[in-house]
Amino acid sequence: MKTNKLLVAVVALQGLILIGQWSGGTSPSMLSTAQGQVPDPANRQLQMIDELKSLNGKMDELIGLLRSGDLQVKVPKAEEEKGKAAGGGAPARK
Repeated sequence: MKTNKLLVAVVALQGLILIGQWSGGTSPSMLSTAQGQVPDPANRQLQMIDELKSLNGKMDELIGLLRSGDLQVKVPKAEEEKGKAAGGGAPARK
């Protein structure tokens, strides 16, 4: 009995949905219009050029540091202990 009532309710709701689709559903005034932005390729390219200039400057600094020989690498002790506990392998370079 309870199943029949539920089935009738589902069929009634499907009928209302079908009638709404046939009648056009909502009126066009209720629908919002899409607000798209027109892409500006020239502005995008100028921004990309600025970013590339910044990246080139950073790379020049890095290359200068590497060429000067003033680069120091510090290895945390935790990594050295892991290497010894793992069974040796190649000795750590200094």
